[in-house]
Amino acid sequence: MSNGADNQWLNRVNWSESGLVTVVVQDAHDLMVLMVAWMNRDALLRTLETGEAVYWSRSRKKLWHKGEESGHIQKVREIRLDCDGDALLLKVEQVGGITCHTGRHDCFFQRLEKRQWITVDPVLKDPTEIYHE
Repeated sequence: MSNGADNQWLNRVNWSESGLVTVVVQDAHDLMVLMVAWMNRDALLRTLETGEAVYWSRSRKKLWHKGEESGHIQKVREIRLDCDGDALLLKVEQVGGITCHTGRHDCFFQRLEKRQWITVDPVLKDPTEIYHE
């Protein structure tokens, strides 16, 4: 990895105290929000280098190449930084059309109706067919 002036763009990101930044992931074609994730500096650098989304898994405490198990990688078409520098927007091509580990197109499949969360989007593929543990 390079440093110094080459990484000035990285220093524009307002990293949290834990070294993370929120990432909103949007479908590059229909602009639907697919998911929200986290990145650290290494994840952002690897995303830029590979052209595929790499995130920081807070639960597993390690880098996570989206689709490494499922094959549902995200090809990054554009990366944007918000006005405060504390959130990134990734516009991606979602390979296979499935983003969520539940087998759905996106992670926002529950809608609030009358103070209850209602599942409104179907499972496209059974997660047991996607993840073989």
